[in-house]
Amino acid sequence: MTIPIAINVAHVEKRYGRVLALDRCSVQIPARRIVALVGPNGAGKTTLLQVLFGLEKPDAGYVEVLGVSPMERPRELLPRVGFLAQDRPLYRGFTVADTLKFGRSLNPSWDDDLAHQWVNRLEIPLSRRLGQLSGGQQAQIALLMVVAKRPHLLLLDEPVAGLDPLARQEFIGALLEMVHAHELTAVLSSHVVSELQQTCDHLVILSRGRVTLDGGIADLLGVHRMVDLEQLVLEYMSRDRTALRATPN
Repeated sequence: MTIPIAINVAHVEKRYGRVLALDRCSVQIPARRIVALVGPNGAGKTTLLQVLFGLEKPDAGYVEVLGVSPMERPRELLPRVGFLAQDRPLYRGFTVADTLKFGRSLNPSWDDDLAHQWVNRLEIPLSRRLGQLSGGQQAQIALLMVVAKRPHLLLLDEPVAGLDPLARQEFIGALLEMVHAHELTAVLSSHVVSELQQTCDHLVILSRGRVTLDGGIADLLGVHRMVDLEQLVLEYMSRDRTALRATPN
């Protein structure tokens, strides 16, 4: 059985002035995968996620997400993609109830039953203002807001950044449950590589705007004769750093 491609990126370039954020970046990601998108700071992870969601327009190359161009057919694509930015934008003055009502007003496919069930499981009062919630609770509400719109694809930019270990564990648990329950594809950028091996089944390493390694995690570990994902990622990142130092100015 052939697995459909959820994301197809071919020779994409994106510049910010003189900075080349994406440099002929190419990758294909199968549907129904949980993808670890890793790389050093400045590798282009956030830019790639923004290009996939249509927030940034590439200067060159081809992008297709769920069979649709984010730039040419954004209205068709946006309801099918949930994007969670690194700063987890939430209105801190809103109550939880206000936030769910806001999500319902913006998304025609909003699943109100799902939203309220998850809030009940989190044991967060609907009357509580978001600014009064812990960082972990805010992260859970932010995840809920993108999942309750019933997307086919999740793009999550450093969603566990700044969370303590318990909050990270709870967030990852909720993410896995939602992804498997609704057969979603998810791309998760993170610096916490040690936790990704238990969460993700596909790896994409980005370095200096290019994909240097991608594939199923189990297959990659087998090919490289490793059992630890963090070891594999660190080896590739070290190679890229050594190559960069050896490049003439």
